Amino acid sequence: MDMFSDNLSCHGKAEECLSLCRALMNAVNWLLRGSTFYLEKLKEVLDPVTGESNLSMCLKRLEAILNSTKNRALIHIAKLEEPASWASVEQSLLRLAECINLLPSVQLRSKAEDCISLIRSIPSMLCAHADQLHRTGFPTVHAVVMLEGTMNLTGEAQPLVEQLNTVKRMQRIPSHLFLLEVWKACVVGLIESPAGTDELKWTAFTFLKIPQVLAKLKKFWLADQDFNEDMNTAFEYLLKLTPLLDKADQRCNCDCVSLLLQECNKLGLLSDHHLDHLVAKRSADREQAPRSSESSAIQPNPGLILRAEPTVTNILKTMDADHSKSPEGLLGVLGHMLTGKSLDLLLAAAAATGKLKSFARKFIQLNEFTRHISAESSKAASTRALLFDISFLMLCHVAQTYGSEMILSDGSAGGETPFFESWMQTCMPGEGKVLNPEHPCFRHPDLPKVEALVALLNTSTEMKLVQTKWHEVCLSIPAAILEIHNAWENGVLSFEAIQKITDNIKGKVCSLAVCAVAWLVAHVRMLGLDERDKSLQMIRQLGTPMYGDNILQFYNERVIIMSSILENMCSEVLQQTATPIKFAVTGSEPVPYVHRLPSKKPIKEILHGAFSTTLEKGWVDIRSLHIFDTLLHMGGVYWFCNNLVKELLKETRMEFAVRAVELLYAIFCLDMQQLTLTLLGHVLPSLLTDSSKWHTLMDPPGRALAKLSVWCAMTSYSIHNKGQPSPRQRKRHREDIEDYSSLFPLDDNQQSKLMRLLSSNEEEHSVQANPIDRPMNSSLSASQIHNISSKEPLNRVLANLFLLISSILGARMAGAHTQFVQWFMEECVESLDQGGKGGILQFMPFSMVSELVKVSTLSSPKIVLAITDLTLPLGRRVAAKALTAL
Repeated sequence: MDMFSDNLSCHGKAEECLSLCRALMNAVNWLLRGSTFYLEKLKEVLDPVTGESNLSMCLKRLEAILNSTKNRALIHIAKLEEPASWASVEQSLLRLAECINLLPSVQLRSKAEDCISLIRSIPSMLCAHADQLHRTGFPTVHAVVMLEGTMNLTGEAQPLVEQLNTVKRMQRIPSHLFLLEVWKACVVGLIESPAGTDELKWTAFTFLKIPQVLAKLKKFWLADQDFNEDMNTAFEYLLKLTPLLDKADQRCNCDCVSLLLQECNKLGLLSDHHLDHLVAKRSADREQAPRSSESSAIQPNPGLILRAEPTVTNILKTMDADHSKSPEGLLGVLGHMLTGKSLDLLLAAAAATGKLKSFARKFIQLNEFTRHISAESSKAASTRALLFDISFLMLCHVAQTYGSEMILSDGSAGGETPFFESWMQTCMPGEGKVLNPEHPCFRHPDLPKVEALVALLNTSTEMKLVQTKWHEVCLSIPAAILEIHNAWENGVLSFEAIQKITDNIKGKVCSLAVCAVAWLVAHVRMLGLDERDKSLQMIRQLGTPMYGDNILQFYNERVIIMSSILENMCSEVLQQTATPIKFAVTGSEPVPYVHRLPSKKPIKEILHGAFSTTLEKGWVDIRSLHIFDTLLHMGGVYWFCNNLVKELLKETRMEFAVRAVELLYAIFCLDMQQLTLTLLGHVLPSLLTDSSKWHTLMDPPGRALAKLSVWCAMTSYSIHNKGQPSPRQRKRHREDIEDYSSLFPLDDNQQSKLMRLLSSNEEEHSVQANPIDRPMNSSLSASQIHNISSKEPLNRVLANLFLLISSILGARMAGAHTQFVQWFMEECVESLDQGGKGGILQFMPFSMVSELVKVSTLSSPKIVLAITDLTLPLGRRVAAKALTAL
C-alpha cells in the first residue's frame, strides 16, 4: 500500500478504471474496519504497545490514501457507482467515531479524527468555495436592484429573488456585504429618482417590495447561517455611510433607516434587540446631521406609502360591493383618491405589493358598469358620467405609468373584451406604437351618430348627460374631430368656433378629450412638418383646462390626470417636431426621461459615452439605465451586444476589465434571454473562429469575456428552466435574430456528422449503458442522454458552443482562443451551482473531458468531477478514465 497509494493510475479501458475506484473504496473500508478492530482490542489486550502500533499502521495508510485529492475523487465516483458499498463505509466510519475516545494517545486520536473528517468531506467535494472578503462594493447587485426599481416595480418578486441569489452565488458575495449592497442601491435610488411618480415608485420599491423580496431570499440561506445576524451586520455597515443616509433623509424628509428597520422587524428579518440598538444609533447620528430647510408641514413619502398599502386593500374591498346600490358613496371614495398625490401613492403601493392588476380589473369592471343605463335622473346621470370618466382616466394613467400588461386580462375568461381594453389596444398611443389614423378603429360605423355628435359640438348647447352612452361617444369622437378639423382647414369654421367645440368636448367628461387627442396624435404623425399647425393647435386647446361654473364635480383633479395622460401621449410626436406644448396644470409633474438621448449624435457614440461614464463611476445610475434601454430598442439586440462586447475587449487593465464584466452583466439584465442568445450564438463564435480577431482575446479582456459569457449562460439557463421571464422582457417586441434551428446540428434521432467527427475512437461505442438500445458514445453530452429538448433556442446555442469549444481543444493549432476556452471552462467550474445538477455543463460532449485534462490548469480531480455528470453511468466511466490518467 505504501508503494501505490500516492500514485494510482490506470491507462486501460473505462471498466478497468471504474474497478480501480471500487477497489480503492473497498481498501478504505478494510482499513477503517481494521482500525476499529484494533481500537476495540486495546480495551482487552494487556500489551497496549502492539495494539497501538497495529492501529497506527492502519491509520497511517488510511491518511496516506485520503490526503490525495485524486484518491478522494476516485472514491467519490465509486460511492455513486456502488451506493451499497459506500453505506458499508459509513457504518465502519460510525463505529470508528464511537470508539475514538478510548484512545490514550493524543497523537493517534487526532490522526483518526483527521481521517474521519476527510472521508466525511468526500460527498461534498464540489461545494467548497471561498467567499470574496477582500472587496466591499458589488456593482452587479447594485445595478440589478436599480434596474428592478426603475423599470419593473410591478414584476413578481420571485424572479428577482432567484436572480439576486444567482448573482450572490456566482460572485461568491459574503451574505452581510450582499445585503449591504441591496440597501445601498435602495438609498441611492431614493436620492436619485426624479421628483413625482418616479420618486413614489422608488419609495414603494424600497419600503414595501425589497423587505418582501429579502423575506423570500432568506429561504435560500444555508441552514448554518443566521440571516438576522447578517442583516444586523449589513445595517451596522450601512449606518457608517452617514453622508449618504443624511442625503436620503433630507430628500425624503424623514428617518429612512428607522422605517426600513421597522419593516424588516415586522417580517422577522431582524430581532427586537438589534432593532432597538440600530434605531438608537441612527437617531444619535441624526443629531449631528445638517438641519434641512424643508418645513415639517411636508408629509414624508415613506410614511405615506406605508399607510397607503393597507388603504389599497380597503379600496379593493369597497369596489367589490355592488356599484348600483350606492354609486354616490363609491364616487366619494374615488374622488378622495384623486386629491393631491393620493392616486400615485396608492398605485405605487399596489404595484410594489403585486395588487395593481386586481386594482385595474376593478376599474375595468366599474367602467363596464357605467354602460348599463336604466331610467335615470339628472343626478344619477352626472354620477354615472363621473364614474365613467374617473375609471377611464385612472386606467389610462395606470397603462402609461406601469405598462399596458397591467390592464390586459389573461384572455382565459372568454366573453366580450371590455371597452377600455379594446380601446387601449387599438387607439391609445404609447410604448413605441404607431397608429394609423385611417384605421377602422377610428371610424365609427354609425354615420348618423357621428353627424349628430358634430352638430351637438358645433352648437353652443352643452352635452347632455342623461341616457348618454359614454363609450359610444368615445368611439365617435375621432370621426367627429376629423370632420371638424377638415371644416377648419377649409375655412368653414373659425378659430372661435373651434375653441367653443373643444370647450364642449373637455367640459364635462375629460375622457373625450383624451380620445380626441389620441386620434390627433396619430393624425399628426402622418403630416408634413408644415401641415401640422392646426392639429397641434387643437391638441393645445383640448389640453387647456376650463374655468367656469357649469363643470362637473372633481373637475380640477380630473384635469390634472388628463394633462399628464395627454403629455405622455404627445411626448414622442412633440419631440420629433420640437414643438413646445406645455400642458401647464398646477400639480402635474413634467414627464421625466422624455428627452433621453442627446440629439444629433450617432447611437454608437452615445453607447460608448454611456458605457465609459458608467465604468468610470463604477455603478449604473437611473439615467444611464434609461439610455441603455432606449439604445437596445433602437439598435436591436445584435448591435447592442456586439458593441458592448467590443467596449469590454478594449479594457486592458485588470481592475477595469473585472468591473466592466460586473456592469455589463447588469446591463444585459435589460433583456437577459435575447442578449445571451446573441452573445453565445453569434458574437462568441465569430471571435473564436476568426484568427484575425484572436489577439483581442488576450488576458485580461479575454478572461473577462469568458466570465461574462458563463454568467449570462448560467443566469439564462436558470431563468429558462424556471420558465418565468419578467414582464419587462415580455413587453419588449421580440426580435428573432436568426432561426436557431440552423445553429444546432443535432437532430433528435441521429447523431450529426459533426458529432461523429468529434467522437472519440474508443471501445465505448459498443457498451450499452442505458436501457434504450443505442450505443452510448462518449461524444454524447449529458443533455442528450437526459433528453433535454433541442428545440429550445438556448439549448441549441449552448450545445453548439460546446461543440465549437470541443473542436478548438482537439485542433492542432493553439492560440489566444484556446486560452479563452480554458478560462471559459474554469469559470464554469467556479460558478457551479452548489449541489445543483447539470446546468450548462451538461451540454459538453463527454469526449471533451480527456481533452480538457491535458490542459495543465484544468488537470485537477475536482475539475474532472465538476465537469462530468456523475449521475449518469457514462459520466462516471468518463470521469474515472480521466482521473486515473492524471
